[in-house]
Amino acid sequence: MDNATIFYICGGVLAVSAVLLSFAGLRFERFPGRMTPLVVLWFVALIGAATTFGVLNGKDEQEARASEVAKAGKELSEEEASPVEAGKAEGAGKAKPKATAGGPGGTLKLAADPTQIAFDTTTLTSKRGKVTIDFTNPAALEHDVAIAQDGKQIAVSETIGKGKTTVTADLAPGTYTFLCTVPGHAEAGMEGTLTVR
Repeated sequence: MDNATIFYICGGVLAVSAVLLSFAGLRFERFPGRMTPLVVLWFVALIGAATTFGVLNGKDEQEARASEVAKAGKELSEEEASPVEAGKAEGAGKAKPKATAGGPGGTLKLAADPTQIAFDTTTLTSKRGKVTIDFTNPAALEHDVAIAQDGKQIAVSETIGKGKTTVTADLAPGTYTFLCTVPGHAEAGMEGTLTVR
């Protein structure tokens, strides 16, 4: 059984136990009485188990995402190399060079909101080339910042709490997304649009 399944089971048992405890408390005037230590121990154990497996599930999801990013990067490298090799094999003459970012690039500032799951802005703009996002996280809650386009991650920073990190990518003109890859954070609104000109 994986960590996610155990987490959901613990959460479900915790919710059912809370409902049953509320019902018993309303139904029986002296409940829990002598059973108080047992009830407290039961809930402490369930909360501890749900928290532990929730954290382990989060780590599993992060590792799976990192694996997907590495796989996507490898596939992208293979795609970039294959048109040139195919052109040579067919004797089609010179292969057309792929458009590269070139240009001055730039360094952009981005910060996490100290109290909410959000960035301090939802739009960034840079010149094409080597683009760096200097990311500051003033909160203890861990965040990272990734650059993606068309659902594929191009680069991702390390995940930090109360600190600074950077992410850099060589970007051609176009529209990109910057987001936090910690599970649930982008869905909560921690993402924005990066326009490269």
